[in-house]
Order: sequence, then structure tokens, then C-alpha cells
Amino acid sequence: MKATRDAYGEMLAQLGEENTNIVVLDADLSGSTKTAVFAKKFPDRFFNMGIAEANMVGTAAGLAAAGKIPFVSTFAIFAAGRAWEQIRQSVAYPKANVKIVPTHGGVTVGEDGGTHQSVEDIAIMRAIPNMTVIVPADAADTRGAVAAAADHKGPVYIRLGRNKVPAIFPDDYQFVLGKGCEISAGNDMTFITTGIMTAQALQAAALLEKEGISARVIHIATIKPLDLDIVLTAAKETGAIVTAEEHSVIGGLGSAVAELLAEHHPTLIKRVGVLDRFGTSGKAEELLKYFGLTPEDLVEAAKEILAKKQSA
Repeated sequence: MKATRDAYGEMLAQLGEENTNIVVLDADLSGSTKTAVFAKKFPDRFFNMGIAEANMVGTAAGLAAAGKIPFVSTFAIFAAGRAWEQIRQSVAYPKANVKIVPTHGGVTVGEDGGTHQSVEDIAIMRAIPNMTVIVPADAADTRGAVAAAADHKGPVYIRLGRNKVPAIFPDDYQFVLGKGCEISAGNDMTFITTGIMTAQALQAAALLEKEGISARVIHIATIKPLDLDIVLTAAKETGAIVTAEEHSVIGGLGSAVAELLAEHHPTLIKRVGVLDRFGTSGKAEELLKYFGLTPEDLVEAAKEILAKKQSA
């Protein structure tokens, strides 16, 4: 069990040794975002910009123009919200080589409540031209995503979480930017998931297997650009899709998959996520139940879509 933000801090420090052009900026939250690990190792390449997120992103764009590879971190609600205009104008518009890597995404932020639980950030970042959007599932996935972002030329948004999550991938997992990953085979229906919901879907698939239902599980780390081939293959082979994300059902992974299928291969689909509402205060596990994001909720969604498939 390790939080994706912890894996980020470790990987940043490792990449800092390998590439002296990497610099890190934080908005007075380095202890929480784990960029403090990099700061301790490379104090001359770390900049605490204070609680001034817009200024931080503008500075990062300037550093990128000077040939550096800036990684910018704060909480997701502040990165996608307070600094949105600077990300659009100073980073995405000129295709600046800036990596926006916020932590504390989704409702599992917990007791901080709806003001700090970003359930819109994937939609916001996905709508910005030139922006690559990534949501890793675990520590190994995060390390791969951060390394890929450093190598990729252009803006990247990587959404990370606060809480510890189970390991899904081995330590030597090879992350490929823009590619989904089939984690579990199945022929009756498919879960297409991202972030922490991939682990939930694996549990749901195990529960369904006990009832004789074969569920495929596909993890999508790169939401934009979306892996067209893996989604279409699942749609054609299973004919029923359930998407799952710790984010609003509007504009995130579910929307991306639905849009793709509507254009290329209309398929029965149900989106599991936060249903057009703000977050609320509570413990992470309580909130997953409250918002219908548990393995049991995914099982119910799978049965609903299978019933539609059988009656079609």
C-alpha cells in the first residue's frame, strides 16, 4: 500500500539525479505533495512559490522557455481552478514543456470536504488543447507516468491522490503514454477504469466471477489521448461497458469513452462516478460508499448493463 503522491516524490528525486534540467515548483504544500523529497536533495532546483498558484505556473512557463523541465505541484483543486487561465494561456497555448502534477484529487481527500475535493479537474484539463491528461492507478503506474511526462515534449497533467492504494502493477511495470492496459480478461462485459477505481473494478470482477459472470478490466491511465484500439476492441468483443472514475461523470473518463463509442462503435455503456454534485466531508472509505464508488456498486452497474445487453 502506497499513495501515488509518495511514489511521485520518490520518482522526482530519482529523475532529478538523471536530468539536471528538471526543476520543481510548489505552492507552499511540498510536505503534502511530496515534492519536499526533491527539495531536500536538490534545494537549488526547488522553488517554493508560496500560495500564489497562478504566479507559480507563469514562472514554470518561463523556466520551460529557458530549457528547463518544470514540474509544478499543489492540490488538484488549486491547480485546475486557481491556475486554470495561466495553464491555458502560458503553458498549453504555446505548448510549453511544463508538467502539472497535483495531488489530493477526488473525494478521497476526505475530511477537507467539498471545497477541497476536486471532481472536475480531469474535465477541465481534458478540454484544454495540447494537454495530455494522466491518472495513475498505483505507485508503479505513477513512477512510469512521471518518467514518461519528463520525456514527453509538451504540457502534461498528472492527477494523484492523498491516500495509500493497493499495488496493481509490478515494480518493473512499463508505462506507455497513450496506451490502456488490460489487467483482467473477460468476455461478458468490460470495466474501463482509471485511478483508484481500477483496484475497485478488480474486486468487482472477482465478485462477478463467483456468479459466473466474466468481466474484463481495462485500466486507462492516459485519459487524453485516449487509447482508441483497446476501447473499441472491448466494445466489439463484450458489447457492454461500465466506466468508473473518482471524478464527475461529466467530462472525465466516462465522457471520453462514451464520445469515442458514439462516433466509432455505438455500445451499451454506464458511467460510474460522482453524479453532478460537489464532494462532502467524511472519511475516504465512507465517501466511496456515499458516492457509489465501491466494488459492490460496480457489480450492480455491471448487472444493469448486462440485463440491457441480454434484452437488446
